[in-house]
Amino acid sequence: MARGPGIPLAIAVSVGCALAAGGCADVGGEAMRQDMAQLRQDLNSTNLSVRRSRGETDAVFGQLDRRQREATEASQQLAGQLDAIQGDLVRLNARLDDVSQRLDALARQAPRSAPPAPQRPSPVVPPGPSSAVPPQAPPPAPGGSTPQAPPGVPGTSIPRAPDGDLSPEAAYQASYLDFSKGNYPLAVSGFREFVRRYPDSDLADNAQYWVGESYFSLARSTASQGQADRVTHALEQAVQEFRKVPLNYPRGDKVPTAIYKEALALLELKQPKVAHARLQYLVDNFPQSEEAPLARERLATIPTEGRREGSSP
Repeated sequence: MARGPGIPLAIAVSVGCALAAGGCADVGGEAMRQDMAQLRQDLNSTNLSVRRSRGETDAVFGQLDRRQREATEASQQLAGQLDAIQGDLVRLNARLDDVSQRLDALARQAPRSAPPAPQRPSPVVPPGPSSAVPPQAPPPAPGGSTPQAPPGVPGTSIPRAPDGDLSPEAAYQASYLDFSKGNYPLAVSGFREFVRRYPDSDLADNAQYWVGESYFSLARSTASQGQADRVTHALEQAVQEFRKVPLNYPRGDKVPTAIYKEALALLELKQPKVAHARLQYLVDNFPQSEEAPLARERLATIPTEGRREGSSP
């Protein structure tokens, strides 16, 4: 009976060890749960930061895209305004050419003994060499040959290509600047290169028109120097270049103007029948154009025998 008290003592020791082990397990599990909660919190914070950063990045790219669209729209608006101004200049030049030719015709019809009429200052063009009435164009060269460029004109043998870094609009404006400064050979080369490099551009028909206009202006500026051959060659080349506008760009907005200026060049080349045909074609096919009234007035001044020539585009 002396061994009886030892059995409960062993049981008590075993129970105490088990309770101690359970307590340690509880403490370890709580620590792990806290660590997992902290990890989840950190992960949620990271995801929130990523979403905020992505939203800010999208907002920045959206602003950049909007500004780029606004800059493109502004550039297109400026190009349209400039093209409209150029169209007005073309029409004014056409009217001035018409008035100049009429004054030249009146001067030839006046008696030789009559004193010269007093000159009135022009309200549009300031007096000077550029506003003088151009002399009568000489007859075409023998054989009716039309060279590719007026002989002796510097800069026409090597085309001046636009800068590869320039946009088509910038290249077009560079050539037009040459024309406005009276550098007609450079303008011819520049506009020809533009047509070659950008045949599908909306400005291609305009560039082709300005090739003809450059030759026409070159003939006018050369006429005062008494170089008949160069004047004839430049006028013939202008006719060819103007003719390319309706042939290559039948829907272009420069077609009526090109036909009218072609007719003026033909009149200076003493080809009234062909000029009448071109003017009649303009009136018949573009009756609402601004050049149509000018064409009708010119038709009334061409001799009757030149009024039954067929017309063609």
